[in-house]
Amino acid sequence: MLSKSQAKTFFLVGTALCSVAFIGLTIDTFQRIPAQTNEQNLTAEAIRGKHIFERNNCMGCHTILGEGAYYAPELTKVIERRGEVFVKAMLKDPEAMYPGARKMINYHFNEQEISDLTEFFKWIGKIDLNGFPPKPDLVKTASASATGDTALPNTVIPTANRPQIFNQLCVACHSLQGQGGSVGPALDGVGTRLDADTMKRRLENPLSVKADSKMPKLPLSPDEITELVAFLSQLKEGK
Repeated sequence: MLSKSQAKTFFLVGTALCSVAFIGLTIDTFQRIPAQTNEQNLTAEAIRGKHIFERNNCMGCHTILGEGAYYAPELTKVIERRGEVFVKAMLKDPEAMYPGARKMINYHFNEQEISDLTEFFKWIGKIDLNGFPPKPDLVKTASASATGDTALPNTVIPTANRPQIFNQLCVACHSLQGQGGSVGPALDGVGTRLDADTMKRRLENPLSVKADSKMPKLPLSPDEITELVAFLSQLKEGK
């Protein structure tokens, strides 16, 4: 048993040591902030994007840096997960991306606001958060046995050379080998059903091929379209 004086000394010494440790850890944390946040890359556009994000209460539905609501997807790594093209298209017109299936409000952002928000997401995605959230797996291919879905029989699918834009954008609406969205048709065997020219025209402007198409006109670059057409053309049904 400690005497009263010993207990008092123990308490004071323990409190002092804990206080010193807390102050030291706080100082160390603040010293790490510039390097971990890539402060040198925080542009005026990213700062404006942060203000737009807060002004429109985006955290009322989304989480970012682990904080916010859980109604809509987490946005910390959204650029790495979905890509700039998808993010800008969603910010411009969510309904066009997911006709009748998306509840995100159209805030009618102008082009500058969309660009600023995108720059904010780019900066946020490069902050060193000690492994949070987990790095998105953009090349994992779900098998029929893993998902319960089945691809078209005898379909030859070269999954190893999927373009990044396909993994980020196309699988948001379409599926391949059971992986992806269900808004648009599955792409298994699409190289057999459509020729390269039709694919190209659909990617450039879906309405030019099918007047009632629900696929939006995506801001794809010519190089991205060429890359996607080359990949999709390989998705043949086996003979």
